[in-house]
Amino acid sequence: MQNLNDYILSHLEPEPEYLQALARKTHVRLVNPRMVSGHLQGRFLKMLTRMINPKNALEIGSFTGYSALCIAEGLAENAHLHTIEIDDELKDFIHENFKNSPFEQKITLHIGNALKIVETLPEIFDLVFIDADKRQYWEYFEAVLPKVRKGGFIIVDNTLWNGKILQPVQHSDRHTQSILDFNNLISNDKRIEQILVPIRDGLTLIMKK
Repeated sequence: MQNLNDYILSHLEPEPEYLQALARKTHVRLVNPRMVSGHLQGRFLKMLTRMINPKNALEIGSFTGYSALCIAEGLAENAHLHTIEIDDELKDFIHENFKNSPFEQKITLHIGNALKIVETLPEIFDLVFIDADKRQYWEYFEAVLPKVRKGGFIIVDNTLWNGKILQPVQHSDRHTQSILDFNNLISNDKRIEQILVPIRDGLTLIMKK
């Protein structure tokens, strides 16, 4: 499997230098660097953004800004991305990463509770990327769905949750249970069409009917 992964990475569009630097800094400075989207998922997010061609995009869960920059890279000239991060200690680091890229002017960073911030945003979004607290995935989905245009897309990360969705859930493991609940609810939701793609830790692609 590792050989196959190496083959895939060797045949991808190269990872931009500013993203390589961002990933290195994240691994040096932070405790959970695995939360960075990484080369494969990052290029996939850029390609999906190009295909959807959103005028307004939203991200819930900035972390250090890697995925935001991949989405911004795929945006058209006059398009914009709002990204929301709850951890105020990451604010300066995220801004630093945006400034070191060509896409700073395409991104607005919000720090705080996403459920409250989403309510204040006046835009109707063509694309939403959710990669935040797994325990609140369904709440995020319900909060953003009214703000997504008909035919717009929501992309949800980590829906395979490192394979834990196939294992017995420990009583205290709210993250895994929430992912399972989200996947079950999404698969039966008549307001949308959806497909779960086994890229990295699982991406669910959702289109609003």
